[in-house]
Amino acid sequence: MKTRASPLIIPVESQVRELDAKILLSCIAAERGFPVIMGSRAYAHFQVASVPRGIYLAKSMRGLSSSMFKILRQLGHEIVAWEEEALVHPPSETYFSLRLSPKTIKNVSHVFAWGQENVDLLRQYPVLPENMPIHITGNPRGDMLRSEIRPYFAPDVEKLRSLYGDFILINTNFSDVNPYIPSVGLFLPTKAPSQPARLGQSGIGMSKEFAEGLRAHKLSVLEDFKQLIPMLEQAFPELTIIVRPHPSESYQIYHQIAAKCSRVVITNQGNVIPWLLAAKAMVHNGCTTGLEAYMLDVPAISYLATLNKYYDYDFQGLPTKLSYQCFNFEELAEILSQILKGEIGAADGQERQDLIDYFLAAQKGPLACERIVDVLEASGYSKGQPPAKPLGVYLQGWLFTKLKAGLTNLYMRRPGPNRLAYHNHRFPGISVEEIEQKIARFGDLLKRFDKIKVAPYAKHVFRISA
Repeated sequence: MKTRASPLIIPVESQVRELDAKILLSCIAAERGFPVIMGSRAYAHFQVASVPRGIYLAKSMRGLSSSMFKILRQLGHEIVAWEEEALVHPPSETYFSLRLSPKTIKNVSHVFAWGQENVDLLRQYPVLPENMPIHITGNPRGDMLRSEIRPYFAPDVEKLRSLYGDFILINTNFSDVNPYIPSVGLFLPTKAPSQPARLGQSGIGMSKEFAEGLRAHKLSVLEDFKQLIPMLEQAFPELTIIVRPHPSESYQIYHQIAAKCSRVVITNQGNVIPWLLAAKAMVHNGCTTGLEAYMLDVPAISYLATLNKYYDYDFQGLPTKLSYQCFNFEELAEILSQILKGEIGAADGQERQDLIDYFLAAQKGPLACERIVDVLEASGYSKGQPPAKPLGVYLQGWLFTKLKAGLTNLYMRRPGPNRLAYHNHRFPGISVEEIEQKIARFGDLLKRFDKIKVAPYAKHVFRISA
């Protein structure tokens, strides 16, 4: 009798950041016999009761996911996970309370680590389940930075250069203090100045002292960048200034700035990698794109006009340390001038290479996607499904799934800035044909995936199989 591999559920929260890498992972898993359900995280959650018992790939282990993890286990799914934000994280004490939850992590069967630093950090977690398997696989997003995958973005790079000519890319990461919807920021809005502020979604798990300090610092840095954008336009009249806000940010303040400028463009279209490859240089402040630029050999500058060593180095230190560091506009303009003249390239040196080697595995050899599927196969998931739960437990999970989906749908449509608009902002509609085109590009590049098929499974969710 033919064995039936466990279905692999791959949710995508931020399309521009995650989709390409998760399509690559889906294709490799499908090619090796795993039926894959891939698509919008919210809409995948609506469907988990209809998917045969399988493996759910989580992108975090926060307390916010504890109810969903419980439901998944009641339905008979097993959970494997990585920590999406592990590369740029606060000091361990804050990281543990912010990004990990004892209730959540106890439901996880395997953890995929970005690199050795990620493992060392997780092993310090006081309530890490005993004998928790942590595998140093790297991450699919790291695969997208490798030299052999880079040509996947060549058509996009050519198009961007044709549209915008020479440009400087500014990547922002101020969703903590400039959120797309108020509830996802560090603090929830208050109705009166005297009312004590409560932590919002991105602050849950932080101490109030840490969150207040981070808010004050982020607001100061945001002001620096609001001044920086028109200053760069004036200082470099031959260049376009592309501002790419974080996927969870509001664009309003940037559009207000662009309205007063002639060569400033605000966009968050597509994956950031082709934008980095097309840019003359990239400016950021503690943003993960600083690491991505380093891996792509793109000159990156961390703008530290407002410096707080605790937040800028202990919290957001990795991308900053991998970049040129400028502490005022004059320094920034000088470094950019040297880059544009070809006098210097991307930041380099053995110290930076040692740092990235500690944080990021699978820079060479098998892709991180291959290593992850290796673990799934070695764990027996290719030979059968997880065992069924008792009927009563399953029915409870099924009921909770329907109830949670109903409540979420209501919440997504409440008046004002709502979750549906936020979802569509982070996961705009995409067709089967568009996914097929992406798979074809991977296939042409890697000489594989010719038997991969894509079909709709539900709204914003797709079935990928061989």
